[in-house]
Amino acid sequence: MWAAFLMRVIRKKVVLGFIFSISLTYCILSIINENGEISINEMEVPPIRKQDQPFLWHSGKEENLTSIKVTTCRNSVQGKSENTKRYACDTCKENGCCSIYEYCISCCLDPNKKNILQGVLGKASETFNVLFASVTDHFELCLAKCRTSSQSVQHENSYRDPRAKHCYGETPPVAAAAQPVPADSAE
Repeated sequence: MWAAFLMRVIRKKVVLGFIFSISLTYCILSIINENGEISINEMEVPPIRKQDQPFLWHSGKEENLTSIKVTTCRNSVQGKSENTKRYACDTCKENGCCSIYEYCISCCLDPNKKNILQGVLGKASETFNVLFASVTDHFELCLAKCRTSSQSVQHENSYRDPRAKHCYGETPPVAAAAQPVPADSAE
C-alpha cells in the first residue's frame, strides 16, 4: 500500500517538476565549479617571447654531443626525421621552399640561414607576431615557418608548386606551369 501511494505522489507533475529543477540546478552548479577550478598548470599556455627578448639561435660550431644533457625529444609532429644528415636540404630550392616538411626544418636549422630567418622575424606583420611570440628558439621558429607558410599556397587548397610546399624563406615559390591537355582528350 505504501508503494502504491509513493508511486502516485512521484507521478504528479509538481513533484516531477521539482525533481527536474533540483537536477538542473545541480548540473549547472557543478559545471560552473568545474570551470572555475582549472589551474594554470592544466592549461598549456606557451611562453610568450617579448619583442626585446633575445632569440636563441643554434650555433654553427660542432658541439660535443655526448656532453649535452637532453631533457626532451624535440622532433616534429610527424615523428623523428627520415634523414640522417645534420642540415639536409636535398628537396629544398634556393628560395627556401622544400617538398618534404622534415627537410624544410633541417635546412632551416642550418646556421647559414640565420640571416634569412632574422629578416623573416623583422618583417613579421602583426598577425604573425602572435604566431612568432610563442616561438622561443631556432627550432620552434623553423617548425612554425615550415608548417604555416601561406606563400606556398595559391588558392585555398592548391599549392603554387607541388614540389615546394614548405617554405622558411621570404620569397614565395614560382607557380608551376599548368600541364597542357592533349588534343585527343579534349572531347
